[in-house]
Amino acid sequence: MDFSHLEKNINEESENPRKHEKVTNGIINYEEFKRYTMYSDIVVSSPDSNSNSSDHGHAATPNNYFPIDSESPEETQKNPMKEISIDGPYLQKILPPHPQLPKLEPPRGRRVSLDDLLHPPEKFTVDMMKLIRRSGNAVSKRLSFLLERNGDEDSKVELAESDVTEFKISGVKVLVKLKRDEEIRGRITFFSRSNCRDSTAVRLFLREQGFDFSEVNIDVYTEREKELIERTGRSQVPQIFFNEKHFGGLMALNALRNSGEFDRRIMEFLSEKCSGDAPSPVMYGFDEENKDADVDEMMRFVKVLRQKLPIKDRLMKMKIVKNCFAGGEMVEILTDHLDCGRMKAVEIGKRLAKKHFIHHVFGENEFEDGNHYYRFLEHEPFISKCYNFIGSTNDMEPQNAAIVGQKLFKLMTAILESYSSNDHSRVDYMRISQSEEFRRYLNLAQDLHRLNLVQLSTEEKLAFFLNLYNAMVIHALIRIGREGMMARRFFFTDFQYVVGGYSYSLSSIRNDILRDRRRLSFPFIRPFMNGNTRQELGLQKLNPLVHFGLCDGTKSSPVMRFFTPQGVEAELKRAAREFFQNGGIEVVLDKRTIHLSRIIKWYKEDFSEEKKMLKWIMSYIDANKAGLLTHLLGDGGGSVNIVYQDYDWSINN
Repeated sequence: MDFSHLEKNINEESENPRKHEKVTNGIINYEEFKRYTMYSDIVVSSPDSNSNSSDHGHAATPNNYFPIDSESPEETQKNPMKEISIDGPYLQKILPPHPQLPKLEPPRGRRVSLDDLLHPPEKFTVDMMKLIRRSGNAVSKRLSFLLERNGDEDSKVELAESDVTEFKISGVKVLVKLKRDEEIRGRITFFSRSNCRDSTAVRLFLREQGFDFSEVNIDVYTEREKELIERTGRSQVPQIFFNEKHFGGLMALNALRNSGEFDRRIMEFLSEKCSGDAPSPVMYGFDEENKDADVDEMMRFVKVLRQKLPIKDRLMKMKIVKNCFAGGEMVEILTDHLDCGRMKAVEIGKRLAKKHFIHHVFGENEFEDGNHYYRFLEHEPFISKCYNFIGSTNDMEPQNAAIVGQKLFKLMTAILESYSSNDHSRVDYMRISQSEEFRRYLNLAQDLHRLNLVQLSTEEKLAFFLNLYNAMVIHALIRIGREGMMARRFFFTDFQYVVGGYSYSLSSIRNDILRDRRRLSFPFIRPFMNGNTRQELGLQKLNPLVHFGLCDGTKSSPVMRFFTPQGVEAELKRAAREFFQNGGIEVVLDKRTIHLSRIIKWYKEDFSEEKKMLKWIMSYIDANKAGLLTHLLGDGGGSVNIVYQDYDWSINN
């Protein structure tokens, strides 16, 4: 083909090289340069390419731009076959191809914009799904072909033992989940209890196998214990049912798993739909009938007083006291209603105050006749901040505080076991908020209104308030959340419960009850006011281990857990051991530095001075860290630096 007319055209255009070029600061796109020169006799090479190489690929530099050649165009015309190095101003003379030459075709297919990716059209989505489906079918067929061709018995055994198998195809790691031969149409149900190791083992196994199951915790659904006894003849748990067929407990499950017959037997049991004779799943919104819940014997007097007492604002000690009544007014109404003397009316008033129906406005006395002002519990100023108060107080006869504490432990343990990770470090607050167990907890929280906590022993009191704190954290994260410093302050000080006739925030439980009214360096946290009967509940002896049993719902706090009165001391020691072994302390030997949790800095008043504190911590860390710490404290090499770790306030969700 004759290119003489093209050379002439190029020579003419070379006189005005900027007419058709897009050159910026001596830089030109390499792809454009390649297109311009593909029909000429000029051989192009990138700056990084080897001059002896015959490869036509191009070494990539940032944005595919290259420096411009310094050779003059006259030299190039003398020797058009000479290889040109692209690192000078020569590209300023390169011209676009002649319009009569065939143009390059763009790559096939449609270019997809970012907006199309974020908001794909319906046809694009359908096409993409078809492509994914065809790719999946191709992979499955290829795997089947490879297994049949190789006949690898080990691979077949591996497929039989696990429904997830690892393959390597063309250097790509693929995880393929094979479908079971038959569809599971039945239901797995098992009966359990809170804090039961065997029940936990069954739950974990069924989760690992990927089965949907219905768990009936008879500590939460106490009315189902009778059904368990009727079906199995005993109340021992766990008890597993495949549809209506009773399978057995943990031993039967282990025997079936160890025999390798689990998949076959499970399909045999669950190949049919669940019949009406199978244990029913738990129902939402149905409480058991509590026949023991009687109306408080003093309730009939309270009804009369609520109707007849003049509730209004009054002036007392130069202060306006809202929604109160005088003790003498109450005595007058009782004597008139009961036709009795004033002494008997005063005695009834004292009983009402002891059961927390009424309180003195300043907490100065239980009840006296005369010009002393009192108010009903529902009229207390703090009641609007109490999230376990729903419309009215619980006027039922208060249950025994130890029994309520036991119910609290069982219910919250069941919630934690069902809706948290295996190590309880992550909690699914969304699923908890939608669960039947949490609804029952909210009902239990209303039983705390007039509870008599003074009758609790020291161990029962310690376990009760540890469990109440952690339960309130779950409720607070669900109800109000926590984002930012101001929300954090509201979270710990303003989210309150009414318990035993008085309000408790998370800060008051930790600092006033568990730490016996010890002050912190935070100015917005105040101890109980003088004269408040809650002072009787403060623990007389401070136990620094309580800080490792309280979970603030953060990633840096100890994990969520609940405690029993019988084993609270041992359980707190285990909590401290797990906390320190999971990052609560780090020892850097060469820098003579010890990294401690910031919790210890915040509550340093509760621990001994540094050297004694480090020796105390040695009881709760593993042997390796204890050895390093002992070496630092005893080698006489100088002082030991203590650095406090950053605290992660992210929610442990």
